[in-house]
Amino acid sequence: MPTGVALRDVRQQLFDAAQRVLLNEGPGALTSRAVTAEAGCAKGVLHRHFADFDDFLAELVRRRIAGFQAWGATMCETAGSGAVDENIADVLALVFDRVGLGLTALILSRDDLRARLGPNGVPMLTEATAVLAAYLTAEQAQHRVPADADVGPQALALVGAAHLALAGTGVVAGQDEIRRLVASILS
Repeated sequence: MPTGVALRDVRQQLFDAAQRVLLNEGPGALTSRAVTAEAGCAKGVLHRHFADFDDFLAELVRRRIAGFQAWGATMCETAGSGAVDENIADVLALVFDRVGLGLTALILSRDDLRARLGPNGVPMLTEATAVLAAYLTAEQAQHRVPADADVGPQALALVGAAHLALAGTGVVAGQDEIRRLVASILS
C-alpha cells in the first residue's frame, strides 16, 4: 500500500486479517508481518496503533472474550428457553472454533501475552468458565438445572473437556459431538 493513503478502521482491518491468518495458516503463522500483509498495509501501521505485537494480540483476545461474554449475558437473560445442553454447546462452539483454538494456543505459548491479559488462570478459558457458570446459575433459577448442582466445577469441567476434546484434533467437532459431551458432563 502506498505511503500516505488513509486506511479506514485500521484496527478492525488488522483484527480481521489476524483472524484470516489463524483460519488459513494456524497460530504458528500469526506474526505482525503476516497480519499486515494480509491486511494489505505496511508493517509500521500495526506499530502505530499498538505498542507491540503482544499488545495487538491482547486486544484481539479481549475483543474475542467480550464477544462470548455478550453472548453469555444474552443466554442468562433468556434462561428457560432452548435446551440447556444445546445452549452450552453453542457457547463452546464459539469459544473453541478454529480462531478460538488458535488464540488459546497463542495464549498458552506466549508468556508476555498471557501476563498482559491478567494474572489469574488461562485467559479466554477462565472467562468462558465464568460465562457458563453464570448461565447454569440462571438456569437453576428456572429449575432447569438442579438446585444442588455445583455450577462452578461443572462449568470448569465443560470448558476443560471441550478444550481437550477439540484442541488436539485439528478439526472442530460437530455440534452433535459437542452436545453429547455437554450432556454427559451435566448428567
